Amino acid sequence: MSDLAYLFHGFAVAITPFNLGLMLLGIVLGVIIGVLPGLGAANGIAILLPLTFTMPPTSAIIMLSCIYWGALFGGAIASILFNIPGEPWSVATTFEGFPLAQQGRAGEALTTSFTSSFVGALVAVVMITFLAPLIARFALKFGPPEYFSVYLLTFCSFVGMGKGSPAKILASMMLGFALSAVGIDIVTGGLRLTFGFTSLLKGFDFLIAVIGLFGIGEILLSMEEGLTFKGASARINPKVVLETWRKLPRYWLTFIRSTIIGCWMGITPGGATPASFMSYGAAKKFSKDGDKFGTGVVEGLVAPETAAHAAGTSALLPMITLGIPGSPTAAVLLGGLLIWGLQPGPLLFAEKPEFVWGLIASMYLGNVVGLIVVLSLVPAFAAILRIPFSIIAPVIVVICAIGAYTVNNSMHDIWFMLGFGVVGYLFKKLNYPLAPMVLALVLGNNAEDSFRQAMLMSGGSLAILWSNWLVGSISTLAMIMLFWPLIAQGLRKLVPSKPDKLSSEQPVD
Repeated sequence: MSDLAYLFHGFAVAITPFNLGLMLLGIVLGVIIGVLPGLGAANGIAILLPLTFTMPPTSAIIMLSCIYWGALFGGAIASILFNIPGEPWSVATTFEGFPLAQQGRAGEALTTSFTSSFVGALVAVVMITFLAPLIARFALKFGPPEYFSVYLLTFCSFVGMGKGSPAKILASMMLGFALSAVGIDIVTGGLRLTFGFTSLLKGFDFLIAVIGLFGIGEILLSMEEGLTFKGASARINPKVVLETWRKLPRYWLTFIRSTIIGCWMGITPGGATPASFMSYGAAKKFSKDGDKFGTGVVEGLVAPETAAHAAGTSALLPMITLGIPGSPTAAVLLGGLLIWGLQPGPLLFAEKPEFVWGLIASMYLGNVVGLIVVLSLVPAFAAILRIPFSIIAPVIVVICAIGAYTVNNSMHDIWFMLGFGVVGYLFKKLNYPLAPMVLALVLGNNAEDSFRQAMLMSGGSLAILWSNWLVGSISTLAMIMLFWPLIAQGLRKLVPSKPDKLSSEQPVD
């Protein structure tokens, strides 16, 4: 009951005129960010984060989280109308969305996408509402060994459960760890990897890295590919919306399955992109119209959009309760909390309940506001894509440079940003994932501190990672995740496949 009282108090905080204005502004900016390739939610929040330093923390996180919701909504607009994914998780949306638009059903496709996104996000917010306090109370039992085991599980999950090459994921993560180690060692006071440059004494700010990796890197890649925007008209009237809403309940099983996949991938280090592809594949496998997927099937649009929003929203649960972000965007928000002097984790619920429940309340309101905005302003957002890329690219670069400079008011940060942009470009060209690098850069110092404290407690023995059932189970699960490809391969060899019935029959002369 006390949690519900805090939630109602959070609604009272969120619906103040100032916060409602920030919520609406965040949704509009987020949709624009989601529509435009080259920005993205993580980079958009990173760019605008310095502008929120003068705001109260609750108002700042409401605006930034609404940018997140808006980017999740906006990524589908360019995917459906122009076959250009505005966000990585919108790639699966193009499989059915663009064929529907070509058939003259753009209104139905956009309505389906926005409604599915709203349902996935709403279920994830409800889950956060009821599970976050429980996880926070349970996390009070955590000490340095337990925290390090959680970090270890996060990193091992990326390596073992990632869809790409484990070697590339590991290489990206190791580079992130190396970058996080640059600067002054807070334990010994020694210098690490500064090479005599005073500008590296503070290390690399994660904001600079994110702006360069996501913003500048994507711009360089788009310039090489010669990406152009072609205008198109988009129109949604109330009749189309109501007719689409009448059809959607028949896909209730797809909604449930996609929400479960999305919430799981959001809490674990999977993310919205693999969740959207996984959900699309499951929908294609279990649908009676699976053979028609790719030609404009509404069910194939419901699945990835529901899963992507459920994953993107539920990724905030481990960030709030444990300080472990479930996505690069959540990692950027985590850095914002640290800058505002807030330490995500179980103590945050006890020390700053108005902040936590204000954030959760804004999730409900932000999704409702976002659904209304995207359904009513689609033509205006689509018109943005008529601007030539030669104009869009310099604007994005200038915004990135301003965002990087305002972090420490230093020109060195702009050069670092450009350097990270080149790294991001090379990673994309060589098909190396950026998410492990970003998470390692953000969490590297915290993981190192927890590990050092655990080693001091045990006298240098790794046995402390299995000293009780809690830390032991998490550490064991981390090892299973790390070596899962080898384990799965061994299980396939132990369980022989069933012989083909036809091949066992003798040929008839």
